[in-house]
Amino acid sequence: MTWECFDVSIENKVAHVRLSRPERINAMTLAFWRELPQIVRSLDSGGGVRAAVVSSSGKHFSAGMDLSVFQDAAALDTSTVAARRRFAAKLAELQASLNALADARFPVIAALHGGCIGGAVDLATACCLRYATRDAYFVIQEINIGMMADVGTFNRMPKQLPEAVVRELGYTGDRLTAERAERLGFVNGLYDTHEALVAGALDTARRIAAKAPVAVAATKQMISYARDHGVGESFAYLNALQPGIFSVEDIRRAVSAAKTGQAAAFDDLPPA
Repeated sequence: MTWECFDVSIENKVAHVRLSRPERINAMTLAFWRELPQIVRSLDSGGGVRAAVVSSSGKHFSAGMDLSVFQDAAALDTSTVAARRRFAAKLAELQASLNALADARFPVIAALHGGCIGGAVDLATACCLRYATRDAYFVIQEINIGMMADVGTFNRMPKQLPEAVVRELGYTGDRLTAERAERLGFVNGLYDTHEALVAGALDTARRIAAKAPVAVAATKQMISYARDHGVGESFAYLNALQPGIFSVEDIRRAVSAAKTGQAAAFDDLPPA
């Protein structure tokens, strides 16, 4: 399909979703919020994609939310009960768009360069892994325009960075440099150029795609559950999950591949 805000390609079980509106600094327009979940769910539903990379074009990853999302002044009205319900419904719609990244069965890797601002930080936190260029930076921009971030940053980032750092960034709107983000564990690795960044992220995605897809999907599911629940609850969840996905055949394939040095031929995930 042809998309307004994205270029999408699939090669060797790896999807590459690229923000493609550099002339708009890849601002997150109405079309962006509509297209992203459609793309991710389409990639997930077939079962053939085993990992995905989200990258961007131009000087910056994204300037964040485009004001056209709220082109109707009524969308920002909270003066009545009915208006507040409309506002909450719109908010849930935006959140669901980025939740598609977290909910996909395959891991999603963010390749971030230049500015990652406002809503783009929400997007980055919804991904499993984050790599960045050394000159990249992150800004919780919402506080700089008199509001609270509300599409995922404060729901996910406190579990990805020390709380005091999130508070500092959320209160001040200051930049978090990629160098500091890597030291704190928010970013997995740094690259000198945009080209090297995308190549490195795709290489990581290919290494993930070479593993047993059912086991990778279950690993993503298990880590996310353990993040949000206590140790006892997470053991109970694991003990229910593992018998349902355990595959002796996949283990045999993996062991054989390790012995021969050949890539294992795992079955794709079943269609969703």
